[in-house]
Amino acid sequence: MLVVSATGAEAAHVPPGADLLVTGIGKVRAASAVARRLALGDYRRVINIGTAGALRDGRTGLFTPSRVVEHDISAAELTAMGYHLVDEWDVAGGDGSVLATGDMFVTDPLHRERLGRRADLVDMEGAAVAQVCGQSGVPLRLVKVVSDNADDSAFDWPSVIDRAARELGDWLDGTRFGEV
Repeated sequence: MLVVSATGAEAAHVPPGADLLVTGIGKVRAASAVARRLALGDYRRVINIGTAGALRDGRTGLFTPSRVVEHDISAAELTAMGYHLVDEWDVAGGDGSVLATGDMFVTDPLHRERLGRRADLVDMEGAAVAQVCGQSGVPLRLVKVVSDNADDSAFDWPSVIDRAARELGDWLDGTRFGEV
């Protein structure tokens, strides 16, 4: 099993012995790093851990999304022009929540409101990892801890990351590295 995190800070409390890949922030970095690693090994599962912004008030804690959507691509428009793009993926075993992924660090209230119509959470890597895992036939689990409300509070991310990393590490430890 491969544990994937965008940053070392989010992975600071991953249990010892885990096969950990830190990709860097954003969809391109995540997709290329995960594709390279999956090409080198025989992985039965990928677990993408990290933080996420809440797109709806009252969302706190740890989530295991059942669906991830790529929010910053014009898939409908490109499909209308004859270029079919997949921009959403189902994730087995999730809790029913939806994660939106894009390369934008969401802090604008209007953008948050628009995204909140489609999703519960927002991050910058989940959809990229889902696409690579789907293409490779490797099952994926997304595990995200709410770090902010995808508004001005997102700028406080550095001050809350250790708490979030501990929660992610505890989840991994409690599931024996996600053997669920």
